[in-house]
Amino acid sequence: MPSLWKRVTFSFASALCVGSVVLMVVALSTERWVTGTLFCKTGADLVNASHPEMGQFTGDIYYGLFQGGKTKNCGLGIRRSNIYIFPKLVQKINGGLHMTVILFLFAAIGFDLVSLSFSIYNARRVPYQSIKGHKGIHLWNTIAALFSALGVLCFLAAMRHHRLTERMANYEENLFVLQVLDDRLDWSFWLGVGSVGTHFAVCGVVAMSRIKLPKPEIKKPEEPTVSALDLLY
Repeated sequence: MPSLWKRVTFSFASALCVGSVVLMVVALSTERWVTGTLFCKTGADLVNASHPEMGQFTGDIYYGLFQGGKTKNCGLGIRRSNIYIFPKLVQKINGGLHMTVILFLFAAIGFDLVSLSFSIYNARRVPYQSIKGHKGIHLWNTIAALFSALGVLCFLAAMRHHRLTERMANYEENLFVLQVLDDRLDWSFWLGVGSVGTHFAVCGVVAMSRIKLPKPEIKKPEEPTVSALDLLY
């Protein structure tokens, strides 16, 4: 059996691996990667709206990796609609890049689970000095962190350089042109970034398991010494 310190550190590393998986799953399944403000340019141009009236043509948009929603106001009242990226919208955006983001994040979850199994194994058994021990956990967490980081960076590139929000906002808009006033990264995206941080935390905790704590010294009771003078009595 491993020492108490190793069991504690590897158990904490296992909990961090579970937390990383939960963060990534929640990020994938939620719809708040990006939120933004939309302006119905066509509606405003039709009525020649002045500055105080611009608020009547303002809506919003939010989306994740699979779906989202938008609210538009083109002078005819508020209209809400859902955004479904699959199967059709993905063909209008940079589909290859979008699929790469999803595949990277799923690969990160897979390596997270491998790291979790190794952490549990090391918490219960004395690890081998090979891929099953510290080196393996460092390796799998490094790979998982790399895939997670690549996923969030690819999504950021799609958002900033491929006008992802604008393409989603104007999908199936035949009469009106919606202009994106601003778009910003929301909490679902930052959950993915937080998952990257947990991998480095796991590596730090596993490195701490190598620290050898001083063992408490148990003093042995002194044996009574019998001198020659004591024997005379």
